[in-house]
Amino acid sequence: MTPDEIGRLVESACLLEVSAPKPGNVSRQNDFADVSFEDFLLSAVAIRPVLARAGETAVGAMILGAVEETRRVVGSNTNLGIVLLLAPLARAAARGGGTLRDRLREVLGALTVDDARDACAAIRLAAPGGLGSAESQDVREEPSLPLRDVMALAAERDTIAREYVTDYDVTFSLTAPVLRKARAEKRAWPVAVLDAYLRTLAEVPDTLIARKEGVGAARAVSQRAGQVLAGGEAGSLERARAAEAFDRELRGSGNRMNPGTTADLVAAALFVALAEEL
Repeated sequence: MTPDEIGRLVESACLLEVSAPKPGNVSRQNDFADVSFEDFLLSAVAIRPVLARAGETAVGAMILGAVEETRRVVGSNTNLGIVLLLAPLARAAARGGGTLRDRLREVLGALTVDDARDACAAIRLAAPGGLGSAESQDVREEPSLPLRDVMALAAERDTIAREYVTDYDVTFSLTAPVLRKARAEKRAWPVAVLDAYLRTLAEVPDTLIARKEGVGAARAVSQRAGQVLAGGEAGSLERARAAEAFDRELRGSGNRMNPGTTADLVAAALFVALAEEL
């Protein structure tokens, strides 16, 4: 893909993700106290030129550059998880030969210590909520392992890190197929994104919630997502009403029950699905 095509995919994935009414997340209808819908729009525009240069820029450098550009336009962490997932995908898209996932596997296998240093610097700059600490290769310290190995150490407690060591299993095996099916059925993007979000959340407990409120809370939210799915077909009034009720429940805790990691996975899957439509 050309730099322009990659940049367009990055920006489109981010815009479609935030525009859909996903329970517990920022959308056109709902802001958080410290971050608005417009902040996400500005962030999508800010990271486009950085990730568009994926063919000539290392993954870690893209991650750090994208977070730096985001910080120039917004004051909160709007997209760290998205950037962590999209940077390797953009790098893979810039390569030729094989499927996108085959190329992604090569990109992840070639990650270096320098990539880890830049990624950790980006995480420190973004200062995400619920970060916690680690006994080995903590992001507050200079890493001594390649980025994929650093991610492996966090894989049990963070789904984004786990994607790095499973060649994006959730993205390619769960979330993107839901989007692909919805698009084949001529569903509008907001309907497709909501369906992918709910199905991913129902099967994969959100690790941002787990870090903030505990694993039990994350599993309970996943169970509720399953109930919403059972409440009506995608695009139906019943599904919309169930999702709105779910959204109110999640917002009742001051956004501490925000399934933010799930939203990040949806953005990555949107990149994949959009790439297939080119």
